[in-house]
Amino acid sequence: MTPERTEFFRSLLRERLAALLVEAGSTVTNLTGDKENLADPIDLASMESNRDFQLRIRDRERVLIHKIQEALKRLEDGEYGICVACGDEISEKRLIARPVATHCIDCKTELEQLERSSRDI
Repeated sequence: MTPERTEFFRSLLRERLAALLVEAGSTVTNLTGDKENLADPIDLASMESNRDFQLRIRDRERVLIHKIQEALKRLEDGEYGICVACGDEISEKRLIARPVATHCIDCKTELEQLERSSRDI
């Protein structure tokens, strides 16, 4: 990967990481600051449902933050953009769409097919 492309992906990953961290901070503020006394059980249930939904989203984002940090480490180690399964380069289109990708499209497709077949058993 050329130094220009390396810098492009470093910036892309850092921007996404920063955006996720801002979102996580605002969620914590919103969840801790939302201490309304709701007398109506339906309103209370709705608020709890929304809170659970937000927490599930933030948990997924927490996983994505970890993957972005790993991708930045691979970038620094010179291993970014290399498929961990076959060692081929991951296409740039795939990396732009999914900057944390660790598998080329062929290996990822094969993994997904294996996962589907193991669920069907």
